[in-house]
Amino acid sequence: MDVVTLGETMVLFTPESSGLLRYANTFSKKIGGAESNFAIGLSRLGYQTGWISKVGNDEFGKAILSFLKGECVDVSHVHTDESAPTGIYFKEFRNSANVRVQYYRSGSAASKMAPSDIDENYIAKAKYLHITGITPALSTSCYQAIKEAIRIAKSKDLQVVFDPNLREKLWPSKEKAQQVMLEIAAEADIILPGLSEATYLFGEKGPDQLAKCFLDLGAETVILKAGKEGTYYYTAEQSGFVESFSVDQVVDPVGAGDGFAAGFISGLLDELPLMKAVKRGNAVGAMVTMVNGDVEGLPEKDEIEHFIQPNKEDVSR
Repeated sequence: MDVVTLGETMVLFTPESSGLLRYANTFSKKIGGAESNFAIGLSRLGYQTGWISKVGNDEFGKAILSFLKGECVDVSHVHTDESAPTGIYFKEFRNSANVRVQYYRSGSAASKMAPSDIDENYIAKAKYLHITGITPALSTSCYQAIKEAIRIAKSKDLQVVFDPNLREKLWPSKEKAQQVMLEIAAEADIILPGLSEATYLFGEKGPDQLAKCFLDLGAETVILKAGKEGTYYYTAEQSGFVESFSVDQVVDPVGAGDGFAAGFISGLLDELPLMKAVKRGNAVGAMVTMVNGDVEGLPEKDEIEHFIQPNKEDVSR
């Protein structure tokens, strides 16, 4: 196993029309969730991934399990909750630059995850543990499950990857969000915040200062994502900036950060230099934005090379 992750995946309903959601009459059904998006992204690139979660004993839960299995993600440690439903969410395409998301996840099966759902032997098989700031916000038991997973990872010398993935509406207060995020960041080896998330945690500072704040907490590698501008990277020994790839039209930005994480971690698994791993992450993130859906735009490895080198002749026709 290369990477294990844990978190909630939901059924996504996307309207066939743009504009206010109240006027949408037809929807397509998709699957989405930050951690499973990441796991699928790595799986498509040829790596072994495992996803820990809970789903309801309903058709949506069964659809999620079937979908993840079809993407070659191991779901052997996904539990079915008989008493709680699978979460759902809706996207609202106001216009090409304004995509909103409405979640219906309160009391979901995944929010019932607890430390007892975390198998030490399963996590120990992996090289990386990937977590986001979404899961600990879902409930106290989910927070405790994340802490247990981190404890196991640290005891087994796994690298802990933390993507803050801030969802402010899930937290009771900004202070609580900051407290938990910083607590987890202090346990992480690799941190993948957006610039706005880093600013949320540490206040208005420049990228170098924000990165230093994370490094001072104990992180080995800090990746600061600056959206369409590019990505900063920092360790104690090196730092740099990699420009983003130009995209003619952003169709759906949701899931781009998960795609970046998958591309970047795949680079580390391939033992690429840090700059090249960031470049691959930028490429995957950009490719995700060009397709409607959280995972539909996640590429296979040969597609990344064609995207990075667009003048290379395509002989696949």
